[in-house]
Amino acid sequence: MSEYTLYAKALVGLLAIINPLGAIPIFLSLCGDKTAAEYRKIARTSSFAVAMILLLSIWAGETILNFFGISIPAFRTGGGLLILLMAISMLHAKQSHTQQTPHEAEEANDKESIAVVPLAIPLMAGPGAISLVIVDAHQIAHLSGRIFLSVSVIVAAVIVLIALSLAKPIGDKLGVTGLNISTRIMGLLLAAIGIQMITSGIVKLLPGLA
Repeated sequence: MSEYTLYAKALVGLLAIINPLGAIPIFLSLCGDKTAAEYRKIARTSSFAVAMILLLSIWAGETILNFFGISIPAFRTGGGLLILLMAISMLHAKQSHTQQTPHEAEEANDKESIAVVPLAIPLMAGPGAISLVIVDAHQIAHLSGRIFLSVSVIVAAVIVLIALSLAKPIGDKLGVTGLNISTRIMGLLLAAIGIQMITSGIVKLLPGLA
């Protein structure tokens, strides 16, 4: 796989797993009684938090795994399984409990600030997204590659900002059906990414299968 293909795959995978359009209904439900200025502030804070969480994962994620003695093949297999479970939920146009449980959703309604929790994490920059960028950062080991991956995260965060800032008109335009179709398409892409991560991780863990 060429570097450019890997970069493109990283960006597409990020957008699929963050799924800004899929976050719009939850964003609107949590911000229902807030003013337009508060909507914009929450959108800015949430997109900034998404960028910071994923950038930290790119530059420090593998070091943290090494500290706990977790190999990249094992993490790739586990992360792929997690992404596949999220993808299956998305194919049914449902919110995966790996991103947010019903209890967390209920608790979020009582919080003044929902920009970081639950919108940024675990909804958009949750365990699946963190797993994906750590694995991608391992594949793109050199400095310029990690810088490009960091730029991809920033681009994805900007798209999150745009989607959340325009949540009301986008939601009105696409409707529930349009948002569900978008979520299912992203779920299909994620399913392929998850299966690829699982198989490549298992091959590394059990080389006799190759």
